[in-house]
Amino acid sequence: MSESTQAWVAAGVRAVIGAHTQAQDAGRTDDIVALYTPDAVLELPGMEPLQGHDALRAAFKGWEPTQPQLHLVGNTVVASFGPDEATAASDVAFFHRGDSGWTVQVVGHYDDTFRRVDGTWLLQRRVTTFQA
Repeated sequence: MSESTQAWVAAGVRAVIGAHTQAQDAGRTDDIVALYTPDAVLELPGMEPLQGHDALRAAFKGWEPTQPQLHLVGNTVVASFGPDEATAASDVAFFHRGDSGWTVQVVGHYDDTFRRVDGTWLLQRRVTTFQA
């Protein structure tokens, strides 16, 4: 695969991660769900995997912020490249703003699988782990 194709895939993957983070922190549930394939799976510690748009919509609707929050996602490494599939790993820190200011709530890691559908990169699977 050419370097320009790898750069194109990496840019698409990072755009989805960024859009997801921004929409989640703003409580835009439908925008989040639109970033997943219809059969996507979201795995979170302590929960059964969520599969499909309906399950994702219900979950993210329940997680809509009631106070300012911020997910900082970084150190993203796109590990595999293909014209229609890619994987990436990222670190994430979740902050919540309360009466005493911003505090870190959790630090974790995303292992993501992406698929290109009709020319658009979408999340196929996200496996989230938390670090103590």
